[in-house]
Amino acid sequence: MAKPPEQVSGDRRRRRPVWLDLRRTGRGLQAMLYGGLASLISLIITFWTLPQISSDGRLPILRLVVLLAVFGLLMRWFLAGIAILIGSVGVLVGGLLSQFGVVYLGITVDPGVNLHGVEAPLLVSIVMSSVSAVVGWIAYAGSDDAYVAEVMRVVHRRARKIKPAPKTGMLIIQIDGLSEPLLNWMVLAGNLPNLGGWIRDGKHSMVGWHTGVPSTTPASQAGILHGGSRQIPAFRWYEKETARVMVTNRGRDAAEIEDRMSTGRGLLADGGVSISNNWSGDAQRSELVFSRASLPSNRSRGYVRFFSSPQGAARGLVLCVAEMVKELHQARRQRVRHLVPRVKRGGGYIFLRAISNVLLRDLNVSLITDELVKGTPVIYCDFVDYDEVAHHAGPTRAESLQTLEGLDRVLGALHRIIDILPHSYEIVVLSDHGQSQGSTFLQRYGRTLTEVVDDLVDTAKEPVAAVGKTEGWGPVNAFLTELSLRRSVAGSVTRKALHARVLHGEVELGPKDCEPEVAADEQMVVTSSGNLALIYLATTPGRVPLEEIELLHPKLIPGLATHPGIGFVVVDSLAEGPVAIGRAGVHVLKTGRIEGEDPLTPYGPFAAASMLRQAEMPHNGDVVVISRLDDYTHEVAAFEELVGCHGGIGGWQTEAVLVHPSRWVVKEPPVGSDAVHALLIGWLEQLGHRKELREPAESPTSVEA
Repeated sequence: MAKPPEQVSGDRRRRRPVWLDLRRTGRGLQAMLYGGLASLISLIITFWTLPQISSDGRLPILRLVVLLAVFGLLMRWFLAGIAILIGSVGVLVGGLLSQFGVVYLGITVDPGVNLHGVEAPLLVSIVMSSVSAVVGWIAYAGSDDAYVAEVMRVVHRRARKIKPAPKTGMLIIQIDGLSEPLLNWMVLAGNLPNLGGWIRDGKHSMVGWHTGVPSTTPASQAGILHGGSRQIPAFRWYEKETARVMVTNRGRDAAEIEDRMSTGRGLLADGGVSISNNWSGDAQRSELVFSRASLPSNRSRGYVRFFSSPQGAARGLVLCVAEMVKELHQARRQRVRHLVPRVKRGGGYIFLRAISNVLLRDLNVSLITDELVKGTPVIYCDFVDYDEVAHHAGPTRAESLQTLEGLDRVLGALHRIIDILPHSYEIVVLSDHGQSQGSTFLQRYGRTLTEVVDDLVDTAKEPVAAVGKTEGWGPVNAFLTELSLRRSVAGSVTRKALHARVLHGEVELGPKDCEPEVAADEQMVVTSSGNLALIYLATTPGRVPLEEIELLHPKLIPGLATHPGIGFVVVDSLAEGPVAIGRAGVHVLKTGRIEGEDPLTPYGPFAAASMLRQAEMPHNGDVVVISRLDDYTHEVAAFEELVGCHGGIGGWQTEAVLVHPSRWVVKEPPVGSDAVHALLIGWLEQLGHRKELREPAESPTSVEA
C-alpha cells in the first residue's frame, strides 16, 4: 500500500544517512580537483602556444590556478547577488564576459606572470578562456552531462537550507517525438539504464497512447496542458475569416490560440510552472513558452547559474561548435553510405541542432532544478532534442538514438537531484507523438503536393503553399522576441541587429518562404504538416462540400485520390457528412459504411475515429490529404522535406508513450491527449495539488479520440 505523500517525504528525511555530509564534502573536493586540473592543463597549453605570455618558473602557474578558482567563485557570487538589478539579459552578457574577465584579472595580478606586448592581456584572456572550455569538454567526452554535475554540486550545497514542501510534487518530462515502439525497443536493449531501470524494477509502468490526428506537439500539448486539443487542426492552417496562416509555434499566433482554448484551469493552474513548451497550461510562471514568449524571471537562480557558471554558457558555446561539427560528419556519413531514405541536412538545422542538444538541454535542467528546490507542485518541461535530430536523420538512426541516451542521463540526474532534496517528487515521462520515416513526396514523385494541386484545379493563380522547416525555430524566436521587447541596451541592440527579421513586433528567424502572407484574393491555399495536408478554397466562405468542389474543380478529388503518393482524402459530403476517399473505395466516417476497398484499413483501428474528429474541427481544410503508407516498411511520404515526420497518421507517429509511477494504475491505454490530461489531473488530485472550485470550469473539449 502506497504511503501518503507527507509520510514519504518525512521517511526520506529520516532515512538520510549521517555520512551524507561527508559524501557531499568529498564530491565538492573532487569537483575542485577536476576543475584545478582542467585549469592547469589550459594554462600549460596557453603558455606553450602564445609568445605573449611567460612565467618565472612553475610556482606562478600553480599560483595562477588558485587565483583563477578564487576569482571565478567570487564572480559567480557577484552575478547571483546583482541578478535582480541587472536582469536575465544582464546575467547572460555578464556571465559570458566574466569568463574572460576572470582570466584577465588573474594574469595581471600574479607578479610571476610576464606579459609581452600591449595586446597580450586581451589576447591571452580570449585564448585561455577558449582553451579552458575545450579542455572541459574533452574531460567530459564520455558524458554530455557536465553541466548537470555542476547543478548537482549546487543542490548539495543548498540542501540543508531548503525548506521542505508539504506535499509530494510531480515532475513531468516530455521527450518530444518519442514513439512507444521505439522506447520499448530501447528499454529491452538495455540502452536506457535510468528510465529502463525504473521500468525493470517495477517502480514505473509504461503504456502507449494514441494521439489521433493531428499528431503534432501543439495539438498534443493543447490536450495534455489544457484539455483543448480540438482547437488545433494541424501544425499550421489557414483561417478564411482573417485570410491568415496560423502557425502554432509563432508567438502572436500561439497567444491567440491559447486564449481560445484556455479555461484558466489547465494542468499547471495551481502553482505549476511551464518550461520550454508550446502552451502555458495556465501556469502562473512560464519560462521559454511560445504562447507567452517570455524569459525566466529575474529571480530565477537556474537562469543565473547557467549563464554565470563556467560549465554553463561558456561551455555550451564550445559544445555547440562541437555539435555542429558532429552533425556535418554524420550527414556526410549518410551520404557516403548511400543510406535511404535521407534528406539534405544543412543550413539552419545545423545551428538548431546545436542549440537544442546543448544550450536548451542544459538550460532546461537548470530551470527545472530551481523549481525542484523551491518545491513547485507540478513542473512540465519539453525536451526537443530527439525530435529535432530524428526529423533530419531518421527516427531510428544512430544519431537519434544517441540523443535519447543523452536524455536518459538527464532523467537520471534529475532523479538524483530529487533524492538530495528534503521533499519528494513523482516523475512522469511522456511523449507528445512519435515519428514515421520515409522518403518525401517530392523525392518520390519529383513534384510537390502544391504543384500537383495546381494541375488539378481551374484557377487563375497558383496555389499558395505554407510548408517548411520552422518547428525547430520556435524556442529561438521566443527567446529573441522577448529580448527585443525589453527597454534596455540589450533590447536596443537586438532590435537593430534583427530589424529585418522582426514582423509585427516579433522575431521570426528561419526560412522566409515557410509561412507566407496570404492575400485576400488568393484562390487556393495548401498547408502541410508532415504527411498531413489541408487544402482550402480560399475565396469560398465556410467549409466547402464535396458536391461544390466537384462543380468548381472536377478533377481535384479524383486526381488526388488516385495519385500513387496519396493514401486517401477526406472531404465533407452534403448527404453523408465527412467521407474518406481512396483509389478503390470510400469510407463514410459517421456511419461506417464502406464502398469498395476501405482506404483506412492500412492506417489502423483508430483511423476512422481520428479522421472524423479531425474533419469536425474548426478551421479544418476543405480537403484533407494523407500520404501513402508502405505495406511492408510502414513508411510515409511527408509533404515537407523531412525524413522523419509527424502530423498525420500512418506508422509510429500516432503511437506516443506514458511512463508513470506503478502505484497509479492505468486501466486502459489513453486515446487522445485530452485523456492524458484527465489522467494527470487525477494524479495531481491524489497528491492534493488541485484546488477545489465552487463552480468548476467547463472544458472546451471532451476526452474522446
